[in-house]
Amino acid sequence: MPNGQEQGQRQRKKIILMVKSSKHYFRDGREHKGNSHRMPNGQIHSGKTHGKTSKRLFHFGDLSKTAKAKAIKSRGK
Repeated sequence: MPNGQEQGQRQRKKIILMVKSSKHYFRDGREHKGNSHRMPNGQIHSGKTHGKTSKRLFHFGDLSKTAKAKAIKSRGK
């Protein structure tokens, strides 16, 4: 049976893999292609670690109708 520290490490790896496994978009529908990290509140932000230039990222389903249209249009390029 894993101890608390081992379980925490596995959970962090799972979160990191989850973040990398799906596409993320900026609020306006542009696809984000760089590193990302998960904030303690569950939000995903750009950048390997949090900084002044970190921007919130969204999954496709969370985008507005306009942003989804932009994301779909840019997929074809």
